[in-house]
Amino acid sequence: MIKSKELSFVALFAALTAVGGFISIPFYPVPLTLQVFFVLLSGALLGKKLGALSQIVYLGLGAIGAPVFHNFTGGIGILLGPTGGFLFGFIPGAYVAGLFYEKFHNNKLHFSGLLLSIVPIYTLGILWLSFITGMPLEKAVLVGGIPFIPGDFVKSIIVFLVEKKVKNYLKFNI
Repeated sequence: MIKSKELSFVALFAALTAVGGFISIPFYPVPLTLQVFFVLLSGALLGKKLGALSQIVYLGLGAIGAPVFHNFTGGIGILLGPTGGFLFGFIPGAYVAGLFYEKFHNNKLHFSGLLLSIVPIYTLGILWLSFITGMPLEKAVLVGGIPFIPGDFVKSIIVFLVEKKVKNYLKFNI
């Protein structure tokens, strides 16, 4: 059973992921946003189950039409469009980040876990992008993957640096 404090943090990270989507730089066909930052942070702070749940809540809100996706969009059409795979990848991405923070108490492994948590986001996203648009997989990697790697690497570093400070500041152990 989820405690009210845990539910509050799940809702908070669903909302923060939405805010990360509002901070968007147009980049066709996949916009550049801060969503991955909040996906990784949700797993690092909330753990694998609650981090993943926050992303399920986020996707659920968007699926029913709430304007929580990039550029204040919403609806099932976004999830079924070119960026849908990346959005669905947020769930296992948060889970993997949380898994590393729960299982390992070694900071180097935490950072490795953050980098590995990006893999399901890219994998689902690139495969879906290729499938939906009909572009060859190689082109999908060039368009939907490679340009975003440096930014997501930097986001991983920032999550790694702020996670402990945020956890201490909020004084929670979930």
